Amino acid sequence: MALAGLLGLGLASLFAGGAWAEFVDLPHKGQMDLHEPATPVMERLVALHTGLLWLITVITVFVMGLMAYVMVRFRASANPTPTTTTHNTLVEVAWTVIPIIILVGISIPSFRLLYYMDRTKDAGLTVKVTANQWFWVYEYPDQKIEYESRMLQKADWEKLSAQDKERRPWLLAVRDNDELIVPANVNVRVLITSADVMHAWAVPAFGVKQDAIIGRHNETWFNVTKEGLYYGQCSQICGNLHSYMPIAVRAVPKADFDKWVASRQKSAGVAPTTDVAGGPATSPAR
Repeated sequence: MALAGLLGLGLASLFAGGAWAEFVDLPHKGQMDLHEPATPVMERLVALHTGLLWLITVITVFVMGLMAYVMVRFRASANPTPTTTTHNTLVEVAWTVIPIIILVGISIPSFRLLYYMDRTKDAGLTVKVTANQWFWVYEYPDQKIEYESRMLQKADWEKLSAQDKERRPWLLAVRDNDELIVPANVNVRVLITSADVMHAWAVPAFGVKQDAIIGRHNETWFNVTKEGLYYGQCSQICGNLHSYMPIAVRAVPKADFDKWVASRQKSAGVAPTTDVAGGPATSPAR
């Protein structure tokens, strides 16, 4: 306990006043848009979402216009003698071919994005995430660091200052020193698995949602372009405490990340690693 307290004080002084404190990714009352993109993946997801929204709006207006035209043009009072037309080859070909063209047009950028967000070839850091009922275990295999991340208990949350409560909302805040610390502007490879039932590691601002399945390592990645504190939650129903599995990720400058790694390694008695996240990391054996 004493060691944990000293480590907490060290980390607090390390990150106090840093750029990470200037931005906290939180939902806002009345918010209709997606989370502000914090990674290239999320930027592309938002762009695709916005493009599809405009496309479906145009289709909806077009269909409503046709319906309005038909209702007015072919109303009973204007057509006392109903038409006996039952077939029109041109119209039937059009309403079959045009939707196919639209769907193919949507599928091309969709598949490109799926392959882009699948994995990265140039990872500067590898993190392994193991889901448990009901907490996360974060492991940095190349840095020999491993720790649990659990939700901050209500009694401890009540002791926080009003400002901290705004930054660390109830049900999203994790215990002190339990955030996943990553360097900003570095490709982070994430290997995700489970120790029991099926879970899902999801951080909306990163555009990341990957299932955690026992006996399998699923892979995803992110590159946080804006330093700050980001939240997520388990997004796969995993039991009665499913809603008590928050995710907190703190993106910091690379220099601060190196200091954090050195501090963790020192407290764990691990030989220091030089220039972590400075180049492609070696993935652990799967």
